[in-house]
Amino acid sequence: MGDVFKALADPTRRKILDELTDRDGQTLFELCARLAMKHQLTSSRQAISQHLDLLEAAGLVEVRRQGRYKFHHLNTQPLEQIRTRWIRPTAQENP
Repeated sequence: MGDVFKALADPTRRKILDELTDRDGQTLFELCARLAMKHQLTSSRQAISQHLDLLEAAGLVEVRRQGRYKFHHLNTQPLEQIRTRWIRPTAQENP
C-alpha cells in the first residue's frame, strides 16, 4: 500500500491518473500531448514514461501491448483497498 501513496504523492502522476480517468487506454504519445495541452506540463516523454512505470509498479496503471504500442489503463483496485480499510460507511449509508 506504501507504493500507492508514494505514487499519489506526485502531482504529475495524479494528472496522469486524471487523464486516464477522462480517457482510458492511452499511449505514451497521447498522454504527453494531453498533459501538454490541458495542464501545460512539458515533461519529456522519458519523464512521463518513468512516472507511468511507477504507477504500474503501484498497481494503479495496467499496460496492454498491441503491436508496437503500449496502452495504459487505470486500475482503481488499489484505491478500493484503501477505501475499504479506512473509510467506514456512515449510519445513513448502512441501513
